[in-house]
Amino acid sequence: MTTETILKVDRLSRRFGGLTAVSELSFDVQAGEIVGLIGPNGAGKSTTFNCVSGFYPLSDGRVTFFGEDISKMTTAQVCHKGLVRTFQHDSLLSDMTVYDNILIATFSMIRSKSERERRVHETAAILNLSDHLQEIAGNLPHGLQRMVSIAIAFATRPKLLCLDEPLTGLNQTEVGGALTIFRQIRDEFKISILLVEHNMKAVMEICDRIVVLDHGVFLAMGTPNEIKTNPAVIAAYLGKRA
Repeated sequence: MTTETILKVDRLSRRFGGLTAVSELSFDVQAGEIVGLIGPNGAGKSTTFNCVSGFYPLSDGRVTFFGEDISKMTTAQVCHKGLVRTFQHDSLLSDMTVYDNILIATFSMIRSKSERERRVHETAAILNLSDHLQEIAGNLPHGLQRMVSIAIAFATRPKLLCLDEPLTGLNQTEVGGALTIFRQIRDEFKISILLVEHNMKAVMEICDRIVVLDHGVFLAMGTPNEIKTNPAVIAAYLGKRA
């Protein structure tokens, strides 16, 4: 069985003055995969997301998406290609309804009003937000606000959904529900996922492969079992008890 490489990061570097946040990082995401990107605070995970999604220019290296070089594309151009990301902190229009937050995400992709409305309701159903569509987004509890943020990105029906710490602040039940949703997005809608997350139990449970960064440098890549038993990862990140 052959797999298609949808995202290829080739020797990506990003420097801020004299500080190198990411250095010559290479990894890939295959079609149908959920890939985790892990590392301690300051490892360069969010910087990598910002470079891949067009928020930061690359200092060196190359990013290709379905074989096309997107290294110099704007965020809007990258989004239209089908690579969409969320943020660590909820990026909601907090004084607007959940419905309107999701609806706005569809305007650049869908011209038909009826189709946009259908997309909003379909998206809300997947994210378990149907009963909250007319509520003000900023009034929702934290867990639901996280789901709205994901719904906004998912409403564009990307080919690759990049989730930046989507489980932060969620309780155990909410985490379990979110993982079920991520699998459904992957399996039902054929959307691959690149996931930055500190919840190691969740990462090990849901990811097909995991990329480990340490101080902006590639440390390891492998299956969850390979990562859990990798001596370099244990020493640098997971700790000996892991």
